[in-house]
Amino acid sequence: MPPKKISEDQARQFLTAQFGSIEGLEPLGGGFWSTAFGFSIGGGDFVIRFGESREWFEADRAAMAFSSPGLPVPEVTQVGEAFGGVYAISVRYRGIYLEDVGPEQVAAAGPMLASLLGALFETPKHPDLPVMWHSDPASKLTWRDWLLQALIDNPNRETHGWRETLAADSRLDRLFSVCAARINELVHACPERRDLIHGDLLHANVLVTEDARRPNAVFSWKCSLRGDFLFDAAWCTFWSAFHPGIAAAEPWDRVRQAPWVKRDPTALMDASIRHHCYELHIGATHLGWSAWVGDVTALSQVADRLTDVLDRGPLGD
Repeated sequence: MPPKKISEDQARQFLTAQFGSIEGLEPLGGGFWSTAFGFSIGGGDFVIRFGESREWFEADRAAMAFSSPGLPVPEVTQVGEAFGGVYAISVRYRGIYLEDVGPEQVAAAGPMLASLLGALFETPKHPDLPVMWHSDPASKLTWRDWLLQALIDNPNRETHGWRETLAADSRLDRLFSVCAARINELVHACPERRDLIHGDLLHANVLVTEDARRPNAVFSWKCSLRGDFLFDAAWCTFWSAFHPGIAAAEPWDRVRQAPWVKRDPTALMDASIRHHCYELHIGATHLGWSAWVGDVTALSQVADRLTDVLDRGPLGD
């Protein structure tokens, strides 16, 4: 069931009660799970988000520890309860969304994207770090376990029911089954790395400068994990079919040629197989997501893209 949305009047009343007076309240493009508004107070610009999961907002606050010039994570100033759910207030940054960068900006956007992926890669790591670093740090789930469990329609999750919806359509059922089987074959090539993965770099979660030369803010860390850095690269390549600027940036080639990746002699072992596994995983799980939310258009688009990736096979080294 979709989460309830908070109206502009409700947001204004809440913020006024909190701060006495605010300026410039405006609705922002929020995600599926939250409602967001921009506002100003005391000369500063902020964003307030209302949602139902404190864990996800706390992930954003915890991710502040990863912040660096190449990976700017907005400061979360408050997390609390509101309207039967939770809210988070963070410092506001401006710019254009990463996926809205145009092909004509590739000279700047290509190096910027490679640098962003490099900043994630170079965040300190250790083999003992939990895969589910913010959602269940006590879990012993391995990276491979996580990949395979995400293909199961867990009755304990909010999104339960997606597999039944896919099964009702013979094409989607067959496509998902073939991809799941292929992922099970490829997952053994996926190493138990503990790189920092954002897990949702597109979809309005990264702001970059208007000239596309640097990132301004990387937020929404609810999908973040510790695993194989090629997952974020696969995220960019899978969705590049829908974003010409990302396609023009050639993230696969840039990652493989980046100085930061070449400093790790194991980083690109079986890289094309791993990358293909992750692209299939991203497509298959988004079949489930689109089925659960009932987005028929997205479901068709993801199915077409996933079919292309499956038929194409691994990208060359």
